[in-house]
This record gives sequence, C-alpha cells and structure tokens, in this order.
Amino acid sequence: MLNVAGLSKRFGDLAIFEKIDLTLPPNGFTVLIGPSGCGKSTLFNVLTGAVAGDGGEIAWCGKKVSHLRTISAYMQQKDMLLPWFSLMQNALLPAKVGGADLTKSGKKASALFNRLGLEGFESYLPGAISGGMKQRCALVRTLMFERDLVLLDEPLSALDAITRRSLQSLLLMLQVEFGKTILMITHDIDEALRLADEILVLSGRPMRVLDRFALEGSKPRRMADPKLIEIKEYVLNLLQEFTIL
Repeated sequence: MLNVAGLSKRFGDLAIFEKIDLTLPPNGFTVLIGPSGCGKSTLFNVLTGAVAGDGGEIAWCGKKVSHLRTISAYMQQKDMLLPWFSLMQNALLPAKVGGADLTKSGKKASALFNRLGLEGFESYLPGAISGGMKQRCALVRTLMFERDLVLLDEPLSALDAITRRSLQSLLLMLQVEFGKTILMITHDIDEALRLADEILVLSGRPMRVLDRFALEGSKPRRMADPKLIEIKEYVLNLLQEFTIL
C-alpha cells in the first residue's frame, strides 16, 4: 500500500538520511530499528509532512502523494493526552476536529474503551490513571482517526516491562482485528521480533537501510525460539558499530 523511494533529508550540512526505500504491503507490520538519534522520528516527520523532505517520492495505493498527513494515524512516544480533558473527550478529539457525528463516534469510542479495558474510566482525567491506561486511551484515539495506515513511534517505550508486554498484544490488534497497515519505530529488538512481519535495520546518520528480513510464524512470537535468538544476535552485531559508548 505504501511505497517510499529515495527519500532524503538534510538540515544544512548535516545529512539525516539518504535514499530511504520502504515498501509496506496491505495489513503488514513493518518495524524500523536503529541506533538512538539516527533519524527515525525525522523520517516519520517527513512522511507526515511536518518537515519537508529533500528528495524522493511517496506513493499510497499506487498514487503519488506529497505526504501521509491525511492518510495515516500517528501515535507517538508520549500519550499526548490533554490533561484538562477526560479520557473520552481525548478519544473523541479526531471526530470533533474532523466534524464527524459525535453521537455515532461516541458509541464507537465506548466500544473501544470496553475492548481495551478502559470501561468505567471514561470520565477520568489523564492525571488520575496509570501510564499504561494513558497509552490505551491514546490507542483508542488513534483508531478514531479511521486511517488505514498507522505510524507508531516507540509507543510503549515509557512503560515498565510488564505493562509493555501486555500492550504489545494491543498493537497486534491494530493489524489483526482492525486490518491496519503498521509502520513502527522501536529500540527494543525483542519487541520487533515478537511483533513484526518485516524488520528494517537502520544505520547511524546519515541513516540508511543496513539489512531487512521477513519473519514468519504466529504472533506474538516466543523469544525462546533459537531462530529468533540468532536473529537478535545478528541485529545487535550489525548495530554495534553505531553505538556510542
């Protein structure tokens, strides 16, 4: 569904990434993994049109587009919930801004609250709930955009290990139950191996694709699998030269 060819970005004399190519199949789960500061979030900013690129093309469903702003839903590292709004009010922001029927949207949001374990917390303010619940609400808000493509920029990075593991299954729900095409950034190799259909390993600046490989089998995968342990070691070795000690 998404084809990116030769995408590049510079800030003055600093090359952030050069000639990045991406191909995302319908309903695929693609994960980008690379060293901190290599330009992954900047890539998302260029894809969504928040920052202008310096070359390359983006095509969605075979048609060239300048950006994915109206095509994708973007879930970032922080939940970005408005602290003075209730959870339900935060979830309904996409519908309100888009001029949708709020009664119909409210019913959909309520069903998602029930599905994601937030039933009974609709009137709570973000400051009164846990980080994991905030991210669940952010996930509801992401789904309320009703976009086929979902961009995830380390959405679970701020959570503890136990909460993070439980929410990984909700990210899979985006793909399996809601039929979304997903492009996700993570620094967690285990997370990538559990969730991805394809992993792209990225270099330091100027960021480029070092390797890419497809994964098979039911998800979430168990990290005890010897094949996954071998891939993890390979990725760690590949990234080691770009890690600042």
